[in-house]
Amino acid sequence: MGAVLSCIESIFRTIGNVIMAIVAGVGNILHAIISGIVSFFGIIVGFLTCGYCGGRRHRTTGATTGTTTGTGRGWGRRRHHATTTSRI
Repeated sequence: MGAVLSCIESIFRTIGNVIMAIVAGVGNILHAIISGIVSFFGIIVGFLTCGYCGGRRHRTTGATTGTTTGTGRGWGRRRHHATTTSRI
């Protein structure tokens, strides 16, 4: 009689372990999907706030010029210093 109960107990334990493995697998899949969506939105927000489209601030190694409010606000415009031709 004890062997039959032990066998039934191990069957229920195995079924419980299978259900827990399925739940853990579904949880890991959902975690990966949500992390991917969060990363995607992070990229989109970074692009829309000009993190990737040229509005990065650059370090300057000399004295800064401009107004007292600051010149490196990063409004999404990259300031190119082109060479100028002399007017003779």
